[in-house]
Amino acid sequence: MGILLDESSRIMVQGITGREGGFHARACMAYGTKVVAGVTPGKGGQVFENKVPVFDSVEDAVRETGANVALIFVPPPFAADAVAESAACGVPLIACITEGVPVQDTVRLSRYLERHPNVRLIGPNCPGLINPGAKCKVGIMPGSIHRPGRVGVVSRSGTLTYEAVSQLTNLGIGQSSCVGIGGDPVIGTSFVEVLKLYNADPDTDMVVFIGEIGGSMEQSAAAYIKEEFTKPICVLIVGATAPAGKRMGHAGAIITGESARAEAKVEALRQAGAAIIPTPADIGSTAQALLRRMR
Repeated sequence: MGILLDESSRIMVQGITGREGGFHARACMAYGTKVVAGVTPGKGGQVFENKVPVFDSVEDAVRETGANVALIFVPPPFAADAVAESAACGVPLIACITEGVPVQDTVRLSRYLERHPNVRLIGPNCPGLINPGAKCKVGIMPGSIHRPGRVGVVSRSGTLTYEAVSQLTNLGIGQSSCVGIGGDPVIGTSFVEVLKLYNADPDTDMVVFIGEIGGSMEQSAAAYIKEEFTKPICVLIVGATAPAGKRMGHAGAIITGESARAEAKVEALRQAGAAIIPTPADIGSTAQALLRRMR
């Protein structure tokens, strides 16, 4: 039933009493997600939506509710500390939605998480993740566009994640899981790590992969796809017309060398055997054609 989330996922929202945290916590709950706790220092003892207890610390929340997933809506200056607090308490899956976290903070956080190998961070600056079959949504994606199925989605872009899912759903193609890994230069979970999970998942038959300019994560993914990935995969790389040195959207989407260009990424993935999606408008039709060839 997809990756990372299932019916046993118990969600703790850090920053639940803030505007963004509260709005998206309600949306997660409406989708069917088990939101069992909120955390806001100084607000302990409150009850969110008359059902979710709010705690002063992650330690208290985990001890009292058994939360095993953290969803973070904490302002950028404090987001890395919020992730570290959950990691220190042994929360195995953390999704940090916050945009604008200083890169130095995420670098230090990455070093800290090396001491917690059983903790996985998604993000920061990501839409989160969703498992439609388990009715579990951890993030900001619109739940209504998803439908249960057997196609996995992984993307650096939040908006294009939604676009991909919408096109798939409109063609009757359901999703096993969807993961937005985030668009910052330093993030917690890479394309390769998500592809490994999909490769091992018996409920995922095919993957839709959306990358963009900047960095070399797509080339690393291409090497993994060529050597080890056993399932069909179709790939969209955006940013082909971006000028060198110009930030386009995400903080990580900056062309810093030939390998960071869209053309180099597309060629590496093509040589790895991935089906190339020509434009964002072709995500659904390319996935549908690939599924038909599989059958």
